[in-house]
Amino acid sequence: MVILKSADEIERMRQAGRIVAEVLDYLKKLVQPGITTLELDREAERQILRRGGKPTFKGYKRFINDDPFPGCICTSINEEVIHGIPSGRKLQKGDIISIDIGVRFEGFCSDAAITLPVESISQEAKDLLEATEESLYQGIEKACVGNRLQDISYAIQRYVEERGFSVVRDFVGHGIGRSPHEDPQVPNFGKPGRGIRLEEGMVLAIEPMVIMGSYEVEVLANGWTAVAVDNSLSAHFEHTVAITGSGPEILSKI
Repeated sequence: MVILKSADEIERMRQAGRIVAEVLDYLKKLVQPGITTLELDREAERQILRRGGKPTFKGYKRFINDDPFPGCICTSINEEVIHGIPSGRKLQKGDIISIDIGVRFEGFCSDAAITLPVESISQEAKDLLEATEESLYQGIEKACVGNRLQDISYAIQRYVEERGFSVVRDFVGHGIGRSPHEDPQVPNFGKPGRGIRLEEGMVLAIEPMVIMGSYEVEVLANGWTAVAVDNSLSAHFEHTVAITGSGPEILSKI
């Protein structure tokens, strides 16, 4: 069931989103060779708490028998697509790292992700990051009252594939509100004119996950981290977006 949000609820999600954006902006400055993903995670938690938020990922369980996610952020490096677990792994020059962060504030959630270069990266990796980020905004442009859900999906897929990359099929965006994951699912592939009609008050986490090679992924033995089967580089960008009568509003920004 899709839960529509009131203006007051969207305001609280806007405040949660501001925390997400501020912490991501803070972490950008720390991404450099030699820092570990666990250090990034600990700093993220400190920054979330000092702003009055709570990390939504830490302890999160998808299924009854899942081990809870141990980190406050997901840190996915190179061929890791999503749900990379913070650890003692050090970043190296030439890596790319996707940082995904969720925050709860006054009972409501926001979610966003960025992929960053670790110092200089290849031109191919730059092209991947640019295409993935731009595809997010292509999708957001379609998040308008009266459009269909897969208008968003198709806009993302078309932009990515025209640039020679692949969109992940096994993981999708989602609704968001009191829970970090609500209906509807928001695929990054589809056909225009299909899916539910978009209404004012819907809030969606739109998040293209893009791989340089094949779109196929597999989940590692830790039960969380999804990687590209062909070990190609992967990028991930995400925003929390409210559908309003005046167009889409990105809530996860400063």
